[in-house]
Amino acid sequence: MKLKQLLLLSLAALAGNICLAQDIKEDFSPSVLNQPGQQYPQVNSQGYVRFRIQAPRADSVRVSLGLGGRGGTLLTKGDDGYFTGTTAGPMDEGFHYYHVNVDGGVFNDPGTLNFYGSTRWESGIEIPAHDQDFYALKDVPHGTVDQVLFPSKSTNTSRRAFVYTPPDYSKETNKRYPVLYLQHGWGEDETAWSNQGHANLIMDNLIAEGKIKPFIIVMTYGITNQLRFGHMKEFKIDTFQTVLTEELIPYIDAHFRTLANRDNRAMAGLSMGGMETHTITLNKPEIFSHYALLSGGIYTPEELKDKQKPKLIFISCGSKENPGRVKQAADELKQAGYNVTSFVSENTAHEFLTWRRSLYQLAPLLFR
Repeated sequence: MKLKQLLLLSLAALAGNICLAQDIKEDFSPSVLNQPGQQYPQVNSQGYVRFRIQAPRADSVRVSLGLGGRGGTLLTKGDDGYFTGTTAGPMDEGFHYYHVNVDGGVFNDPGTLNFYGSTRWESGIEIPAHDQDFYALKDVPHGTVDQVLFPSKSTNTSRRAFVYTPPDYSKETNKRYPVLYLQHGWGEDETAWSNQGHANLIMDNLIAEGKIKPFIIVMTYGITNQLRFGHMKEFKIDTFQTVLTEELIPYIDAHFRTLANRDNRAMAGLSMGGMETHTITLNKPEIFSHYALLSGGIYTPEELKDKQKPKLIFISCGSKENPGRVKQAADELKQAGYNVTSFVSENTAHEFLTWRRSLYQLAPLLFR
């Protein structure tokens, strides 16, 4: 290519970048996940995020969130000791984890609430989604999310679970409910589906609209042995399977008004939780009748053959993941005679808006 052409292309690219910067709307407002009274970080109507971090003695501040070089947004220091910067592009709608790197040290943004993810408490930010109404906090009857501590002889400890019960659970005391066992992803814990996923609000809204049969959701920690970061090969599914099927399920059936049978019991999980769901439902098809993998792999007719047939298989992912694989798997399962539904979340990747939308699609299909 001639030098003149290279110069013209470079100028065009530069002009495009300048135009992009000039096109950022200055309608930024504090994130809905900010600490009380904190003005930053801020999000604008296009999905750009602006940060402002006070670090007067620091030389470099970079935020892990964003599309900048080296995986984040480099902030610029001002004379007032504040570092400020805006992501190079708009973020996907929905929830995102992030942290702040100050002179090589990793810290949370003091302006935001913290959420357990990436095996640590991380800062969180919410990019308003065009369809956020289905997980919004509304003036409708609300269920409760209770913490329970259940004995685990296999791990020689007490373990924790969170249990969502529908709004009418405390009123209709003679009524029993189906149960969904809902698992989190790698690096998260049993708080994720309530805090990041808004599972309880999704259920409340669907119940208020009469779109689902009310059911209980149980969320527990999906790891039974300590893992080093990045060493998933050390994960032991057999010990968690024991905790889930031989300890937690009997505890829930004994302490809550459940319909304690296979037909009224489902298992679902996102990412790593999908892997857990896949393995445990294949190992224990007599326990669960509804299976759901949310960005968590697929089922094949061959591995389901000669096993007790599930009433429902649900497979989902984001459009930026591998939707072709999900759709192909669903087609093959349908051809083999299984009741299967696939769902692809538009314009999302391996992130919580994908899984919020997936739960919203899954819930009305359960226990019908």
